[in-house]
Amino acid sequence: MRSVRARAAIGATLVVAVALIAAGLAVLLVLRANLIGQADLQAEVAAREAAGQLATGTPYEDVELDDEEDHPVQVTDEEDRVVLVSKGLRAVTGTGATGVTPVPSASAGATSSPDDDDDDDDDRGRPGRGEVSSDDPEFSDGTATVDRTTADYRFAAVEATTPDGVTLTVYAGAPLAAEQEAVNTVRGAMLTGLPLLLVVVGGVTWLVTRRALRPVEGIRREMAAITASEDLARRVPEPDSRDEIAALARTTNETLTVLEASVERQRRFVADASHELRSPIASLRTQLEVAEAHPELLDLPGAVADTVRLQVLAADLLLLARLDAGEKPGSATVELGALVREEVSQRTGDRIAVAVEVPEGGAFEVTGSRGQLARVIGNLLDNAQRHAERSVAVSVAADGRGVRVEVRDDGAGVPEEERERIFERFVRLDDARSRDDGGAGLGLAIARDVAARHGGTLTVHRADEGGAAFCLWLPRPA
Repeated sequence: MRSVRARAAIGATLVVAVALIAAGLAVLLVLRANLIGQADLQAEVAAREAAGQLATGTPYEDVELDDEEDHPVQVTDEEDRVVLVSKGLRAVTGTGATGVTPVPSASAGATSSPDDDDDDDDDRGRPGRGEVSSDDPEFSDGTATVDRTTADYRFAAVEATTPDGVTLTVYAGAPLAAEQEAVNTVRGAMLTGLPLLLVVVGGVTWLVTRRALRPVEGIRREMAAITASEDLARRVPEPDSRDEIAALARTTNETLTVLEASVERQRRFVADASHELRSPIASLRTQLEVAEAHPELLDLPGAVADTVRLQVLAADLLLLARLDAGEKPGSATVELGALVREEVSQRTGDRIAVAVEVPEGGAFEVTGSRGQLARVIGNLLDNAQRHAERSVAVSVAADGRGVRVEVRDDGAGVPEEERERIFERFVRLDDARSRDDGGAGLGLAIARDVAARHGGTLTVHRADEGGAAFCLWLPRPA
């Protein structure tokens, strides 16, 4: 089932159905328990009333049984012989015996009248007064046929002891017709109302879900149109509500904005890269064509310089492509103090000597790619050499939970409003000089990207010497 509305409607209907069924069963159980409790009470009252008469010595045939149709009574002795039944009782189940005809011998053995032997107060053979058991009665379910009508009854069993010492068990029943009728009525109402209620719940859920998902359909249509037209300047409609769908629309538009900016950067990058590659390739081709026609005019140093420039540019573009692809830095431990000394020692052809300031015995270890970090330091030194007048200095120091590498020069510095722009790709504040010196405006962009991939930062501020100070901060290993 692919429709969210259908799944929501069916899910809500199932949940409501389960809840209603559980609640209905609980109501039926409670109702039945209460009604059975009332029947138990009625049966117990009828049984104790009959047992009380037997306990006072009332003969079996003189026992008065009220409401014999609603409360059938059966009395048995210690040998489970029927000694007394209510009038009209034709059959019974669920009691101590199934008989409904009193045993003649038992009936004939009725106790004597309390008026006998009144004159002999000292007669010790006179029977005493009986008693009714105070224990809780036992209850059972059964049936009884009274005057050809059979019905279900709830029977209570109460023991009574006659003045002659005979223990009798009195079974009195209370009809369950009211309980069954009430339970059946409630059950029928539930079975009738439950489907209707579920239909209403499903329909309301369908309508509410349809209304709630209407903005989602608008977002989907607009996204399909954007995909078809490839126009990333378009945006999906944002509903006025402040719910999750409105948040989804805002997030989608923010994603489209970021994607549009990323695609635009990619287009500019491709255009700038093509432009930068075109110059050395065209120059190298010109020199080779001239050399082919006039070998004596071959400018070999210029061809080598153009080749080196082309090689450096290709390497920069390849590194940027790897960084954009999400290449993760290595996990090697790099000692920045030693790395800075090594990089400076290899720069024998620089026009200005680099002053190195690294404290002796310091531990300046970070985690990452040694080659990429060496590339960052080299790019910063190249930039400083390009703009310095008389001095270039590099220092390494601990800075909080990380290590700070600072490269300073005494050049013209970077204007404050340009301090973030210089880290963009193919950006030069002095295009002519940068191109003549071989720079393509990628060094600082590569340096910041590598720093960010290593969890660090690269910023620029004014140096004490008056020029630019580039600060590389990298975190130490955890």
